[in-house]
Amino acid sequence: MSEAPWLTIIGLGEDGPDGLCAASRSALDTAEIVMGPQRHLSLIETSARTILWPVPFSKGVKDLMALRGTPCVVLASGDPFWFGAGTPITANLDPSEWRAFPGRSTFSLCANRLGWPLDRTICVGLHAAPLTRLRPHLSPGVRLVVLLRDGNAVTELATYLRDTGFGTSEVTVMESLGGPRERITHATADALSGDFAHPVCAAIEVSGNGPVLPRASGLPDTLFETDGVMTKRPVRALTLSALAPRPGEHLWDIGGGSGSIGIEWLLCDPSLTASVIEPRADRIALINANARALGVDRLNVVEGTAPAALNDLPKPDAVFIGGGLSAPLLAWIEALDGARIVANAVTLESEALLADAHARLGGELTRIEVAQAQPVGRKRGWAQAYPITQWSFP
Repeated sequence: MSEAPWLTIIGLGEDGPDGLCAASRSALDTAEIVMGPQRHLSLIETSARTILWPVPFSKGVKDLMALRGTPCVVLASGDPFWFGAGTPITANLDPSEWRAFPGRSTFSLCANRLGWPLDRTICVGLHAAPLTRLRPHLSPGVRLVVLLRDGNAVTELATYLRDTGFGTSEVTVMESLGGPRERITHATADALSGDFAHPVCAAIEVSGNGPVLPRASGLPDTLFETDGVMTKRPVRALTLSALAPRPGEHLWDIGGGSGSIGIEWLLCDPSLTASVIEPRADRIALINANARALGVDRLNVVEGTAPAALNDLPKPDAVFIGGGLSAPLLAWIEALDGARIVANAVTLESEALLADAHARLGGELTRIEVAQAQPVGRKRGWAQAYPITQWSFP
């Protein structure tokens, strides 16, 4: 039989050692060091040296790596690899150095208490993330299970649901699931109140008349705060279509304005990432505010001017140039290996640059003209926006 690895990660439930498998118990019995939060350490009996996991979490990972080679057990909550501690702990370890024994996840326990089909329930970990990450999921009929930071976060969640127009949502607050201190509270977000204790999660059946974020590209312009500089809805939809986001890709959005292109790119899939480059500090604040409000606070906003600000960014799979188009910038972007390029131009000078690029490299050169009906006296007429020239390559 092969020798056990030095590190064992054990998913511990609120029922403590009663829920452990034989292999987990054996690992605890033979460990020289047991690390974990105080709540978990208090649930077990061990002769090993115990170490309280410190704050910030990253310091605990560093301390654990200093013990490399010593038989160690790390106690985590439920399933360590579902919004848990498992991934950051093992990220830089060889698979032969560790093993994990998951416990019952909070999501599974919650679904089984309520009779919800977990495969059709959205699971979100917000114990270390803002509540605004719920925004893309808020639509009547949607069911969510949300891990929360602490008891105070329950009140914050109810307030957030009310403020976004979903105060009639049914919320089930579950404390210490699976253990002797388990407590379950049902209420609408409008009526939810009281004191709640960690560990806590909330199951939400969304209802209300708040604005729902469409799944199609081209969100209503009213969802963005703007100083007037923004790729408007029809052109934004065509631009996202040309950028053609695919899972796991990274976007450079050059000349961010209100951040609408980068934000909608991120809303297409949770695996996508994006960097927005914007030279004006006031617009940086605007972009960050829009990203938070629409649930994509992971947007990387960079203050600077392209191409100088691009050197330290992750390599892009797609590049959008919405502002600051120039011959040197276009030449710099063209030299990128394998990146898709989409550039929009309004002025004759910028249009000439894109026409030249199309003549040299090919791709698609498209003219976009949009008109909207506006009052003309007692009747209506077409108000023409500035035409947009769009080059996409390849």
